[in-house]
Amino acid sequence: VQLQASGGGWVQAGGSLRLSCAASGSILSIDVMDWYRQAPGKQRELVAHITSGGSTDYVDSVKGRFTISRDNGKNTVYLQMNSLKPEDTGVYYCHARIRSSRWDVAGNDYWGPGTQVTVSS
Repeated sequence: VQLQASGGGWVQAGGSLRLSCAASGSILSIDVMDWYRQAPGKQRELVAHITSGGSTDYVDSVKGRFTISRDNGKNTVYLQMNSLKPEDTGVYYCHARIRSSRWDVAGNDYWGPGTQVTVSS
């Protein structure tokens, strides 16, 4: 199983970016899908979370600006980021808990390689 993220880049404050992360390989089902970010000199933090049923949650600093969504048919999770601020700068990582077979009851955690988001003031 592999996760591949895309959509990062450079944007001025107030702008928007949309991240995508597609899972491929031996996939029976995908449970939670998340986006994390790591700013320079800081620990990785959970930014947004979506369950298989579509329930979402966000870190307080992005509520009202970011939207996480998923397309289960494409095994893909998205992060729409609006009204970006310089403090949103960092490497964004997608994460998914994936079951590869019916014997894989708990699933395994997979991470994408990260995509850089830079917001200038």
